This record gives sequence, structure tokens and C-alpha cells, in this order.
Amino acid sequence: MPRQPRLIVAGYPHHIILRGNNRSAIFYNDQDRRFFIACLKAAKEKTKSKIYAYCFMTNHLHLLLEPCSKDGIGDMMQSLGRRYVRYINQTYKRTGTLWEGRFKSSLVSKDEYLLACARYIELNPVRAKMVNHPKDYPWSSFAFRAEGRPDELLDEDPVYKGLGKTPQERQTNYKEWFERSIPKEELSSIRNAVQKGGIFGNKGFFDRVAQLTG
Repeated sequence: MPRQPRLIVAGYPHHIILRGNNRSAIFYNDQDRRFFIACLKAAKEKTKSKIYAYCFMTNHLHLLLEPCSKDGIGDMMQSLGRRYVRYINQTYKRTGTLWEGRFKSSLVSKDEYLLACARYIELNPVRAKMVNHPKDYPWSSFAFRAEGRPDELLDEDPVYKGLGKTPQERQTNYKEWFERSIPKEELSSIRNAVQKGGIFGNKGFFDRVAQLTG
């Protein structure tokens, strides 16, 4: 049975999840994460993509990225697979695949849905009970968006930029918005969209995507 084609639209954000095979670790220590970041940065520059949010857990990772072409995400994942998997296999004397099949993805609209998706990504370590607050987890985009920590991997998304005229104002407003209660349906909507390769946005965005993709 042929694979269902991915819903990829250039110039729009996509929520990406990449898991370890059989939920095995893809990062064994901080050195691995640093090497992965170097690989991801090179792949981002090569494909001229933008990365708005991320979280690197132990056995999976989340990215919120915007490709400049329809093939941008696939090209990034191929580049990461070649370089990072080779590094893991050589470092830990292993063979075979590292990833659990294809990456999962969903299309995200450029409005409050994008902020909600970023919050979902940055709250992963809290939901996993690894930390009490995302500021305590060093391998996510929270410190960049909420505290102004420099991060060469990241770009400011257009919705985040609209939170204030200065970096300090944007950080303050982001933290205030981040601490608001999360609607129950928000979590299920994000999860369903990325698991099914769908869309996270309102009906108007669904209609716009239908026009763009035919």
C-alpha cells in the first residue's frame, strides 16, 4: 500500500516529531545533543529553513520549523539522518537504524496556534516530570523565547515578534501568556494533528491550505 503523501506547504510552520526506534534513546548525553545541534544548524542553513521552537528529549525530539521549499523538510531530515546516525553508530559501536520510521508532521497556522504549538513543545520536559518548569530544562527553545538567551539555531517567528516592540517586552509577554491555563482540547488537537499528518489551525486556515494545495 503506497504511503500517504505528506502535507508540506513552503513558507508555513510545521510541527515535527522524530522518535527513536522502539522508543530507544537518540541522545545518550549532552555531547550527543550538542553534535545534533551542529548537524541541525548545518541542515537548516543548507535548506534555507527557519526554526522557531525545539525540544530534545531522551528518546524523541520536537521541532517547529518553516521550510522555504516543499522539499525542505525532507532534505533536512535526510541530512540529519546521514550525519547524526553515522556519529551515533561510530561513537557507540552500534549498527542499524536509529529512528522509528518516518518523522511525523503537521502544518501550523501563523497565529495563536503557532504560539500554542511552541508552548506544547517547550512543556514536554514538564509533562514527562523531568523538571518542574521549562526554564530548568536546557535543551529547549524556552530560554530563547522567554528569557532572551542567545541561540544561533532559532529564528523569531512572526507571531512572537508581534508580542512587543522590544526583545524585553516580547519575553515578558511570552512568559505571561505561557503561564495561562491551557484548554484541554488544545493538547488533543496538537497531538491528533501531528499523529495524522494534518493541520493545527482554525477553519479559515483549513480553507486556505485547500486552495494552496488544490
